[in-house]
Amino acid sequence: MSLDRVKHIVLVLSGKGGVGKSSITTQLALSLSLSGRSVGVLDIDLTGPSIPRLFNIESAKVTQAPGGWIPVPVHPANHEQSIGELRCMSLGFLLRERGDAVVWRGPKKTAMVRQFLNEVLWGDLDYLLVDTPPGTSDEHISLAETLLKQARPGQVAGAVVVTTPQAVATADVKKELNFCVKTGIHVLGVVENMSGFVCPHCSECTNVFSSGGGKIMAQEFGVRFLGSVPIDPQFITLVEEGRRPVYPVGTEVAGKELGHEATNGDGVEDKAEGVSDESLLVEKYKSCSLCPIFEGITRTVVEGIERTPNGGA
Repeated sequence: MSLDRVKHIVLVLSGKGGVGKSSITTQLALSLSLSGRSVGVLDIDLTGPSIPRLFNIESAKVTQAPGGWIPVPVHPANHEQSIGELRCMSLGFLLRERGDAVVWRGPKKTAMVRQFLNEVLWGDLDYLLVDTPPGTSDEHISLAETLLKQARPGQVAGAVVVTTPQAVATADVKKELNFCVKTGIHVLGVVENMSGFVCPHCSECTNVFSSGGGKIMAQEFGVRFLGSVPIDPQFITLVEEGRRPVYPVGTEVAGKELGHEATNGDGVEDKAEGVSDESLLVEKYKSCSLCPIFEGITRTVVEGIERTPNGGA
């Protein structure tokens, strides 16, 4: 299997659509890379592949090699800055046009998921994140069956389950937690996404959709609560337009002071809005309000995996 040289496999799951699994996967990948680990992202949301757009590499094409596909590079490793390499694979790279619809029945979806798991040449990776579609249907069953049958003991570290605070979301996400129980997938923890809104015009972070639903659900199921993630329009600007995030003076998120006079984490003053910045996505992400939040989430996930015998399984 092409996953033989992958140390840890982490699934990103949710029983509900529209909760932001792909953005959570993207930021987990960036955060792991910033911690010096080599990362791969496998997008198996076959009918709605978002990963190429979030990494701003939609125009990239997959290279065919003897034995399989070579994943698309996002950025190389930079050992001086302790940044690990990041690569990804998605059906989005195989479509002729971005707007092409994927109209497949269950058996073809199942075959595609198995092909991704068996024929993508990842090479040496510390972490492989698998971005999944909502629900508990064909892709999930194929993924679980293939991994649990072919992966070596402890290689599948577990799942990060994503929800939003509202009861209508947690009611569906509970089904995903039950899916993990039935398939024997260890739950690494729950992330509550869209918990608050970071205003781009003032220094407030407001709970638009309430908050706390994900934490209550995690307590109910006896799993770790990894943290709450607010909506930040600056993150969308970063991935869509490549602009480094800039915040009003006095903005504070997760205990970190942000603003025009703040630095990007390396002691380098952030560039003003509108100024051309050719830095890598991973470097500009350090200026985002969500970066320190995911630094904490990633640290908790990694500690739970690497301190546990058999890699967290």
